Amino acid sequence: MKVFGLAGWSGSGKTTLIVKLIPEFANRGLTVSTLKHAHHDFDIDKPGKDSFEHRRAGASEVMISASNRWALMHENKDNMEPDLEKLLARMSPVDLLLVEGFKWHPHPKMEVYRPIVGKPLLQKNDSGIVAIATDEKLMNITVPSFNLSDISLIADFILNKLKIRMI
Repeated sequence: MKVFGLAGWSGSGKTTLIVKLIPEFANRGLTVSTLKHAHHDFDIDKPGKDSFEHRRAGASEVMISASNRWALMHENKDNMEPDLEKLLARMSPVDLLLVEGFKWHPHPKMEVYRPIVGKPLLQKNDSGIVAIATDEKLMNITVPSFNLSDISLIADFILNKLKIRMI
């Protein structure tokens, strides 16, 4: 399974880019999954639902299954957040797994950068960043840059970087 990331500061457009890349890759015949890192406490469950009550009662994991999807919720409790490798190992194999976040992990990634966010480029301090997608012309960068709206060209770059050959 090939892994490629999108990293950037909050508000830079990572999710918007991923949502445009997924159908681009799918239209090219690839199976694609995503893994999103959250920097805050989150919950996909709701109080009053059975699965929420199972977790509140102390279950370490709760799986919900229906005809159209299933989800596994794992409580970290007193354990540290698992590293990216452990999370990737839990994913089903696909042609391409896009990782949103995990900006300091060394996997290959594209920085999504918008100067209007007011944060510095990550690329200068992260050798895992192999390209930048931006909405403005950047000077003095050492990696390729792409316009955020050029989804086809960005997809081509990712496939070439990962050596994914289309049949």
